[in-house]
Amino acid sequence: MSSIRVYLRQISLFMILAMGLATTWSATATAGVVGTGDVLTEQRAEVDRQSLMTMLERQEVQEALGTMGVDKSEVESRIQSLTPAELADFNEQLAEAPVGQDVVGIIVLFLLVFIVTDMLCATNIFSFINCIR
Repeated sequence: MSSIRVYLRQISLFMILAMGLATTWSATATAGVVGTGDVLTEQRAEVDRQSLMTMLERQEVQEALGTMGVDKSEVESRIQSLTPAELADFNEQLAEAPVGQDVVGIIVLFLLVFIVTDMLCATNIFSFINCIR
């Protein structure tokens, strides 16, 4: 009887050690908590992005961008790459623009975004703008 207890004690110690090591190694994956603000920011960014894409479909905007030599696909890819903060600023400026100047405001805002990204060497749309790096 005593030999069985010694044997069970040894097995128990081995199992405790094995479970402890397995728990330590498997604890590398952790789940993060996503706040409500983060979810709302992402949803708002998607709504803002979709509204800009809808504005881009307007004939006046396409004609104005065409006369400036800017391709619609470049504008679409640029809109998709904007951060939520940039989208919020962009839409805030659009909301403050007078009603009659919304198309001109959109075009000017697109051009400003293009110029800034050209200056930061992220794109090379305008050949007359040099990188600041």
